[in-house]
Amino acid sequence: MDVPVAIVTWIAAFLVGQTISALVAGRAAVDDPDLIPIPTLFAAVAATWIAYIAGAWHASVRAGSGDPVEDYRLRFRLVDLVGIPLGALTQLALVPVVYLPLTRLWPDVFTDDRLGETAERLVDRADGVAMALLVLMVCVGAPIVEEIVYRGMLQGSFAARFDHTVALLVGATWFTVIHFRPIEFPGLFVFALVVGVCLLLTGRLGMSIATHVGFNVTGLLLALA
Repeated sequence: MDVPVAIVTWIAAFLVGQTISALVAGRAAVDDPDLIPIPTLFAAVAATWIAYIAGAWHASVRAGSGDPVEDYRLRFRLVDLVGIPLGALTQLALVPVVYLPLTRLWPDVFTDDRLGETAERLVDRADGVAMALLVLMVCVGAPIVEEIVYRGMLQGSFAARFDHTVALLVGATWFTVIHFRPIEFPGLFVFALVVGVCLLLTGRLGMSIATHVGFNVTGLLLALA
């Protein structure tokens, strides 16, 4: 798939998804997004997933082979499950190492409370059915959709036009910035490099998705602890 098609597809999906998401979330999205009830947040996020997946499918049909599984390397092998402990290790060891010099240089900025703020705010308002939806959103839906979009579509398209290093860096940067949490950028960027390398080494998304699952599950468990 060509780079312009991938970029236009992402922009269109993002705009449509954000518009529908805002309509679903309603006034709460304006007043205080951190107070949106988990079921409402799940519905809003699911709307963005649908937009991204529909966009990726349309791009495959229009500018790819017409087979999204082939175009986005949606294949899985048993060995890809090694990504789960890899994702956990990235969360527990690699990300803290990245932040170590930052916490020493700016101890009042890169604090544990601020770094874990997003996950903790989600966990604080989730129990029962809401907790089940949160787990489904963070540990299943997000890893699958984000890997298809950022590794399968964006990294894949840049790799076809340029080289794999450029594609890896562009995909990782794009994934990082779109989370809109500057304090989390260093950790997100390193994590994005890990899942990008998984795709690069295996030629399929299976290990990238598994690594993303392991990373997110570990982060959620840390927030619950």
